[in-house]
Order: sequence, then C-alpha cells, then structure tokens
Amino acid sequence: MRNIHKGSTNLHPFYWLNEPQSYTYDSDKTLTIQTKPNTDFWQRTAYAFQKDNGHSFLTKVENDFSLTAYFEFTPKSTYDQCGLLVRLNEENWIKVSTEFENSDFSRLGSVVTNMGYSDWASTDISSSNTVMYYRINKKGKDFLIEYSFDGQHWLQMRMAHLHMDAKVLSVGVYACSPLTSSFECRISQITIGDNTQ
Repeated sequence: MRNIHKGSTNLHPFYWLNEPQSYTYDSDKTLTIQTKPNTDFWQRTAYAFQKDNGHSFLTKVENDFSLTAYFEFTPKSTYDQCGLLVRLNEENWIKVSTEFENSDFSRLGSVVTNMGYSDWASTDISSSNTVMYYRINKKGKDFLIEYSFDGQHWLQMRMAHLHMDAKVLSVGVYACSPLTSSFECRISQITIGDNTQ
C-alpha cells in the first residue's frame, strides 16, 4: 500500500496479520475490509479466553511515532469493531476502536494488553456514530490514545503503558467480528509520522 502517508519515522513494508475474508484498496486510497466471523484480539481477563486472530494491516516502526486513521463502519453484530493496533507480540499490544453493542449504543474504548492480560476502558456512545478518527502517539513506553469526529478536534481517551520494551513495534489498522457474522469497514487517511506531542 504505497500511498499511505509516512513521516520521517523509520518504516518497513506493510503486511497482513490474519488476512481478512476479502479486502480492496481503491483509487481514492481507501482500504475496505470484510471481516471473517469469530475473530478478535483479547487475552484472558474476565472472559477467560484468548483470541489473536483479528485482521490487521501493519508495518514495523522504530522509535516514537504518531499513528492516525479515519474509519467508516457498518457493524452487524455485537462486538464488531475496527480501529488502530500497536503490537509487540500476542501478549503485549494496544487497540482502540468503537465496539458495536446494539442499535442504541456502542462502546468507544481501548484495550491495553500487558504480559498476557487485557484491560478494556470504554464509554457508551450512540450507535448512530459510524465514522471516527483515532490517533495513538508513542513516547518511550507510554502511549496517548485519542479520538476525533472531524479529524481536527481531538479528545483524550487515556494514557497507557506497555511494560515490555521494544525498539520495533508493529502498528497499523485492524478489524474483527468476535461472533458468527462479518461486517465491512472502510479505512482511509492512514498516517504514520513523528510524535509531535
């Protein structure tokens, strides 16, 4: 995907972790993903299961960075989600997304997974919100996670920490459908550059 904007942060080629059911990359620089059922990223906490088969399109990044993208989504089932992913390995990663609950509300939130245990910090928003910008800024082992409805005015979701140190992280976008259906999302304006915070 050569048209993704890259800042001066040292990047490697993009690759799929768990390729989706189908995907396209249009002339307007939009990545469209159709998820497979029974896909997710989660480790142990509360639900006592481990899933690491969500679809993610990633590149390896060295040093600090700012990762941003714009998402349009049409969820069908509970927990359908798409957003940003920062990943060291199966047991250490961060994701941010809006998870569909029902026709009334969804959960705008983030999951931080350290040493094989996930947390989930969220707030309820209307399910009528089917577009969102997300941004993750990395400084050392600390991460600032934000969202925006217009790409101009950013709101803080949380500050988080990955306990394991890594000189190189895999970063990019993801989508998954934890239950038995699939859904489609459109992702554009993927930007990876220097952390300006």
